Amino acid sequence: MEVNILKEEKDVLQIEISQEGHTLCNLIRKELWNDSNTEISSYNIKHPIVSSPVLNVVSSKAKPRKLLQGAIDSVKKKNSEFRNQLKKI
Repeated sequence: MEVNILKEEKDVLQIEISQEGHTLCNLIRKELWNDSNTEISSYNIKHPIVSSPVLNVVSSKAKPRKLLQGAIDSVKKKNSEFRNQLKKI
């Protein structure tokens, strides 16, 4: 996976995530919506075979990069909790 920043401004972050698809992008998009500071969280894949997804984060209340990092940290924590629960089975 490679992440390229396409656009980073005060209220907007747009990144391209190569070699990924709907699964990762949808997970991050949904996790971003758990933060009330997120105004827009979306992604787009122009063509699933030849295009990389582009994730968009917009917020005038917090830095979009900070929101994205918080969402990723939250997903990591949930993943760890899920693994621990699976080990108990």
